Amino acid sequence: MALFGTDGIRGLANGPILTAEIALSAAVAAAHILVESSSNAGKRPRAVVGQDSRASGEFLEAAVVAGLASAGVDVYRVGVLPTPAIAHLVGATGADLGVMISASHNAMPDNGIKLFARGGGKLDDAIEAAIEKRMGEPWERPTGRAVGRIYDDSTAAAKYIEHLLASVTTPLNGLKIVVDCANGASSHVAPTVYEKAGATVIAIHHSPDGWNINDGCGSTHLEDLQAAVVREKADFGIAHDGDSDRCLAVDASGSVVDGDHIMTILANGFKAQGRLKSNTIVATVMSNLGFFHAMKSADINVVITAVGDRYVLEQMLEGDFSLGGEQSGHLIIREHAGTGDGILTALALAQEVVRSGKTLAELATAMQRFPQILINVADVAKDKLAQSTVISSAVEAAEKQLGDAGRVLLRASGTESLIRVMVEASSDSLAQDIATSLAAVVKAELGN
Repeated sequence: MALFGTDGIRGLANGPILTAEIALSAAVAAAHILVESSSNAGKRPRAVVGQDSRASGEFLEAAVVAGLASAGVDVYRVGVLPTPAIAHLVGATGADLGVMISASHNAMPDNGIKLFARGGGKLDDAIEAAIEKRMGEPWERPTGRAVGRIYDDSTAAAKYIEHLLASVTTPLNGLKIVVDCANGASSHVAPTVYEKAGATVIAIHHSPDGWNINDGCGSTHLEDLQAAVVREKADFGIAHDGDSDRCLAVDASGSVVDGDHIMTILANGFKAQGRLKSNTIVATVMSNLGFFHAMKSADINVVITAVGDRYVLEQMLEGDFSLGGEQSGHLIIREHAGTGDGILTALALAQEVVRSGKTLAELATAMQRFPQILINVADVAKDKLAQSTVISSAVEAAEKQLGDAGRVLLRASGTESLIRVMVEASSDSLAQDIATSLAAVVKAELGN
């Protein structure tokens, strides 16, 4: 089984996939590959290492830092900060490597290791495969003055906050915002940023204790945010996930404004301001059919990629596009960042509310969401999905039934042992019936 998925290494912390030993070995292998390819010959390589608020991040960080330093890399520990902060700091400081220890929106027992290359971009698949191949290989260890040093960077959070505020050209004065920090990496940074940008901020789930990250809160559990927005009579609410690379929103009435709605709002706003390069946005196959219809109505082109913000970014770089993202709330605003940044996205969304003079609910009407059902079929041989003629025939029949008023997507998860069955249709009942039927076929054909 491959160690790296669509977003680095992820699994049960201290389980078979993600132990301290694996974290150390991966850090050493990453150091070797990136140092060997360095253009800074003769200079000691540097790495930035951060983590979200999980208790397991403490021992995993220790292992990663030990591995890097033992391979001759100077390490700058920045503590608990969002994933996009690590990406930014790698680029801003000229570091050779960035490591973020986080399992994003997953439950607390999980954790993960995300790697960033020089400049702050995520490593491509080929480099991750090379790192995995070289884990555990014999190597000549540096000694004496050649070993790496370890430093604590107490200025990292301030640098990231300054970077975020530099994106604000329209102050948020007059806005009242509730932010759910998921008891995660954004707990201290996000409320500070929104307040400094001019908004009145009410923060919830912003007291991480190592165990409560994503626990009934954040972007995967919006109920508390919805209630708080209505109770506080706020203009809208923002929800981040554990490492704050996602942003979902809730309007003043408590209705959810998902990533597709946010992409629609920003695409329309960017186009009006002349900021939407090539009149194009990049989205993944998981975006709702309503999003594609909204972009067609707005005369905005859409480039479609596989799921994962690394693939969105690849297309953005290839076509020199300025905006892209996912339904889950990962958005990349390339003039300010090279990876998904939930706080940056929320700032852009809030500025569009102020700039347009409309409420978030009014802006969200630009996209009418098609009923969508997503069923996760667990404990299946996901690598055999493409080989099953029975499943492909069932999908073909479903697509014929839906016609132009819906679509079907089956996708193997890149981070978990399951297959995602997504169906969009003209009604919830039709989408549910077709999705349930297809899920049963997948389970019968590929179930373990």
